[in-house]
Amino acid sequence: MTTTPLHLSGAMAPVPDEHTAQDLPITGALPPELDGRYFRNGPNPFPGSPAGHWFTGAGMIHGIRISDGRAQWYRNRWIKTPAATGDDRPYLREDGTVDLTATSANTHVIPHAGRILALVEAGLPYELTPDLDTVGPCDFGGQLTTAMTAHPKEDPVTGELHFFGYSLRPPFLTYHVLSAAGELIRSTPIDVLGPSMMHDFAITANHVLWLDLPMTASPELMADGGMPFAWNDDYPARIGVMPRHGSSADVRWIEVDSCYVFHVANAAENPDGTITFDAVRYTPAMIQKVWHGIGGHAELTDAQASAPTSLHRWVLDPVRGTARESALGAESVEFPTIDDGLTGLPHRFVYTVGSNLAGGVRGIVKYDLRDGTTDRHLLAETWQPGEAVFVPAADGGTEDAGWLLSVSSSDTGAPSELLVLDATDLAAGPVASVHLPRRVPSGFHGSWITDAELAG
Repeated sequence: MTTTPLHLSGAMAPVPDEHTAQDLPITGALPPELDGRYFRNGPNPFPGSPAGHWFTGAGMIHGIRISDGRAQWYRNRWIKTPAATGDDRPYLREDGTVDLTATSANTHVIPHAGRILALVEAGLPYELTPDLDTVGPCDFGGQLTTAMTAHPKEDPVTGELHFFGYSLRPPFLTYHVLSAAGELIRSTPIDVLGPSMMHDFAITANHVLWLDLPMTASPELMADGGMPFAWNDDYPARIGVMPRHGSSADVRWIEVDSCYVFHVANAAENPDGTITFDAVRYTPAMIQKVWHGIGGHAELTDAQASAPTSLHRWVLDPVRGTARESALGAESVEFPTIDDGLTGLPHRFVYTVGSNLAGGVRGIVKYDLRDGTTDRHLLAETWQPGEAVFVPAADGGTEDAGWLLSVSSSDTGAPSELLVLDATDLAAGPVASVHLPRRVPSGFHGSWITDAELAG
């Protein structure tokens, strides 16, 4: 019997077209100071195109413009990459080189130096307009010759954008820095053990943290034409600590318990010289079950779909070369976020998306890492939240003064909602819900983008 793959059904099922709507209905009241665009990226296979793995679908941005207490418009647009234009040129050329423009741009969308960039870790970013038209691939004036991670880190002090590109062939990892003005000012190869799938990383005030973990590429998987990565029991799990202005020779590699990490919350330096690093951790069994299910090779069982992940803390000692590990909560969570203004600096709060919470429902979970407490907003049955993006309040005050924006979608196909939560009190429920004109498929990552950021 043929079954529909998980990533093509329910809340994850793609939509078939682009849509625009004006003056969206709202329940509650939008905070008047919210003035900007919320853009969220995710895979949405173009009708008739292959869709063998969730991670490979053509990128589609869903956007909501908010100003003056109104949700002025919604629009969704495919990013005009080869995956969405019918251009079937191969990513891997016959001579073994890769076409860094032949990607999906389906994972994240960020502002930097007046540009809006749609990102996927396999290739170049694609630049978009504020109305979600595609400008085209961006290599920063011909300077970027590797792929660009979907999880760059903007230093809140310098405005520099730190990122990396990984490759299936040497050099397997290259570290890059964009200036606050958007110029590529540094590219440095970093030695790792092999072609590992490095999805995310971290920065601190003075260091860069690398995740060299046991999801690796193999020639056999590459020949199959699907995702070229799989769990590798023989590959050690390591975190590398490198001075910001150092090189590969300066990386201190610290072995950790075998695991995988898709998404990092943050990292920061401690007065005693150690580094605190928080991320969502998968055990080897968890990542293999999840990877198998989302690849479309099999349906996940209920137990696999709710396999626990955990917000986890590593305390790294780069002098002794040691790591202490501990779970920060018992909830099964993903998509950790913080106030981006604290990237690389000490943080107290982490916001996550939780599954299998009280009564088996899903919701948004906030961790207070100082007091060891949690706050949560639970969704109705069949509904699931997307990544919760923090928008700080203008008057500040406390670290959590602001709002969380999350697109909530239903397994039943009902139109989605943009939830706006007071980050100081998740249990109180949304201060506003923007009713979108259509279902938004479950996706990956997004950003709140102000007009000031678009001005560069």
